[in-house]
Amino acid sequence: MASSTPEQNRSPELRRDPLNNRWVVFSPARAKRPSDFKSKSPQNPSSNSNSSCPFCIGNEHDCAPEIFRFPSDPQYDWKIRVIENLYPALSRAVEKDGYPSCGTSCQGYSDRVVKGCGFHDVVIETPVHSVQLSDLEPREVGEVLLAYKKRIEQIKECEFIKYVQVFKNHGASAGASMSHSHSQILALPVIPPTVSARLCSTKEYFDQTGNCCLCEVQPKDLLVDEAKYFVSIVPSAAMFPFEIWIIPRDHSSHFHDIDSEKAIDLGGLLKLMLRKLAVQLNNPPFNFMIQTSPLQVTDSQLAYTHWYLQIVPQLSGVGGFEIGSGCYINPVFPEDAAKVLREVNISNSM
Repeated sequence: MASSTPEQNRSPELRRDPLNNRWVVFSPARAKRPSDFKSKSPQNPSSNSNSSCPFCIGNEHDCAPEIFRFPSDPQYDWKIRVIENLYPALSRAVEKDGYPSCGTSCQGYSDRVVKGCGFHDVVIETPVHSVQLSDLEPREVGEVLLAYKKRIEQIKECEFIKYVQVFKNHGASAGASMSHSHSQILALPVIPPTVSARLCSTKEYFDQTGNCCLCEVQPKDLLVDEAKYFVSIVPSAAMFPFEIWIIPRDHSSHFHDIDSEKAIDLGGLLKLMLRKLAVQLNNPPFNFMIQTSPLQVTDSQLAYTHWYLQIVPQLSGVGGFEIGSGCYINPVFPEDAAKVLREVNISNSM
């Protein structure tokens, strides 16, 4: 039998995430060395254009209605399109005054049932089928981020929308139904429970310390890389192996407050993180989510709400313990994952 590694000899720990008020069990004995983690089913997109793909340039007629494109001038080919989702999770039906009109009676259910109205959009990140988000230049990734910003600013004019979730699924096992690079925006008439719990946790931390918990999260042993306006870390209580957070250096509650300079800066760091994960983990399926604040927050809440971008490579499934308890088992200590990612050299790898 092979001898155990130093990581496997470490004692298990339970760590509480002060941002989300969740406990995570770190059990390195359940896994091999952090440097040996690889995706078992890498997601390698087709290198050729797909003539039947509705997201490819020239196939716009196969898509749901367009909301806007960049550049907006129709005499130029588009680089980014924002369209309605052809199979939306929510109904877009709204009355003229901006409030839901779905034709569904909620009488008798008080606040336990809300009409399923909102917005579900798709952001097509590139016109070329074989190009992925991490292939784009930092400026181009920044333009995708600015498309998110523009759409959120449009959506927030609807007073009944409480929360907007931006997310990207890459790879079938991460939930992507299309291989053409895209992300999604889902605007809800309620504040999701995870977001509400995060507000409560960050308030508790602020009340105890007088500080925002994300403004304080910058330990060197968790740092992966940094840019002018953002840092990337493996969170101290990461739920998933090689999970990464990209956090604004300056306190900011809403993603949609980002400007062009910061969007390009974030685009470069996001590109770098996706490439590091691809090299180290064999191009795994992944999800990323922009964890921002509810659209309507009070002045007092602004002091302790801080947005961040969360990247989760899909390396293992969620089991009964996680579903039943709400606690997660992570076989890789965050400090070890951060060290491995810091040392990934991508200069000659892609």
